[in-house]
Amino acid sequence: MLKGLILPLIVASIVSAIGSLDLSLSGKIGMRSIYYYGTTTISAVILGIILVLVIRPGEISGHSFDVRKNLMPSRNVTTADTLLDLIRNIFPPNLVQACIAQYRTILMEPKNLTGVNSVHDWNISHVYTDGTNTLGLVIFGIVLGITIGKMGESGKALLDFFTALSEATMIITNWVIWISPIGVLFLVTSKLLEIEDISAIVGQLGLYFVTVLLGLFLHGFGTLSIIYFICTRELPFKVIGQMGQVLITAFGTASSTATLPITLQCLDNMGADPRITRFVVPIGATINMDGTALYEAVAAIFIAQVRGISLTLSNVIGVSVTATAASIGAAGIPQAGLVTMVMVLDTVGLPAEDVTLIIAVDWLLDRFRTTINVMCDALGACIIERMSKGELDIPALNQAEDSIELAQLRKTES
Repeated sequence: MLKGLILPLIVASIVSAIGSLDLSLSGKIGMRSIYYYGTTTISAVILGIILVLVIRPGEISGHSFDVRKNLMPSRNVTTADTLLDLIRNIFPPNLVQACIAQYRTILMEPKNLTGVNSVHDWNISHVYTDGTNTLGLVIFGIVLGITIGKMGESGKALLDFFTALSEATMIITNWVIWISPIGVLFLVTSKLLEIEDISAIVGQLGLYFVTVLLGLFLHGFGTLSIIYFICTRELPFKVIGQMGQVLITAFGTASSTATLPITLQCLDNMGADPRITRFVVPIGATINMDGTALYEAVAAIFIAQVRGISLTLSNVIGVSVTATAASIGAAGIPQAGLVTMVMVLDTVGLPAEDVTLIIAVDWLLDRFRTTINVMCDALGACIIERMSKGELDIPALNQAEDSIELAQLRKTES
């Protein structure tokens, strides 16, 4: 039910937020958002790489994996194709199609040909896969919001429509919140019941699991807390404490976009400016995936350690850059990190099938990293609101001054 609210909420929230802001202020808020998201994502990747190189879970545990077990169809891609798909999805040719499908490049092995061993020699094709093209809709919402802002009074009716749509969606969200704990309980319970041998999973992947969890914990309660304190001169624990339902929903659904309505509702209850939250949070839920970036960096190096592959400095740098780019391209849906993981593995020369080495615990790690993603989005909205507070108050101050001048003029005329 939460996923059904995503489409109207994302577009309506972004359009109403940007359309009601001064264009110069929208630009400043956008740049601050990019700086914040870029800083947190890069710091998450660096932290993950440091931890996996220090702990070395792939060497210490002595794994004996069977790659054929849990084997899933591999998606043959190159890093360039994945990045280009991200750019293509930014500019969807059909907005209606963008609501239900995403563009994806596929490489098809040539038939009746011998000596073709590299995917770079395969035939290039494309498909539209099921799933909302959230990134394309976000960009469309930003452009439409800027356009409405430039239209002035003539665009007020359209702005009022999107504002009303956003408010209506939030009212429905309030109703859904009452039953969401029950849904979260059943989602988590069903996954736990699917585990056949938990002792084997702990024995094989225990240290890897702990490494990722340690990285997520240090990033969420260390790096993000420090950034929040530097920008606001306050500790973030009070804000995090008020986000309990948001974090539980993120853990249960394993989807940052599905959690988006509850995140916005929670920030509204905390008194955050909706002009900021409805601009920053939907964008963050689409492109800001700190937990995913950290996880993919750790997983790629862990698999290389299991395979006994020594990584050079250039390999490590390549992993960090690719993990950052892959996290931006990861849709906010459950286990999207497994899809973009293929791109990171390609950086260190590992086959796509090696993703199956970590599938056993990915469903649970996916929930933890989604929780960190959502926490980062919410804290980012609070930080950017604090940094923009003086500028946000200027339009209201100017309006108050205009009202006073108008009242004085009428009094003089009478």
